[in-house]
Amino acid sequence: MTENPRAGGLSVLSPVSSRASSQRQLGRSILAVLAGMAAGIAITLITDLLLRKAGVLPPLGERVPDRVLAWVTAYRVIYGVAASYLTAYLAPYRPIAHAMVGGAFGFLASLAGAIATWNAGPAYGPHWYPVALIILALPQSWLGGWLRARQEG
Repeated sequence: MTENPRAGGLSVLSPVSSRASSQRQLGRSILAVLAGMAAGIAITLITDLLLRKAGVLPPLGERVPDRVLAWVTAYRVIYGVAASYLTAYLAPYRPIAHAMVGGAFGFLASLAGAIATWNAGPAYGPHWYPVALIILALPQSWLGGWLRARQEG
């Protein structure tokens, strides 16, 4: 007999059905993380595009003023929390852990971006911006996962 954490009790599973269930949960876990990441990236890119069209953000290749970057950082954090919430919502189990996996990918992407643009010129803005994205990636992911887990609670 094995425990069924969703049903809150025990169930009898054959090794074959147990393996199929594990594969299904792994697939759902991967899809949850990918869906959260895709949603976060999409909404960020759409917002950036709309703000460029509205003249709030300068055209690509031009330096973004610090005060505008502060607002950009704020909405990216909000979107990161929302994307992590979505990941946790879709996760088959351990919602915060799933959100943190997405956050780890965000951390690595932010780190890679900072390394690639660190001395690439003034169009890439001040160094505080990529550092802020790196530092905030995991806390915002945890917050999104925690908010979802608290609802299940």
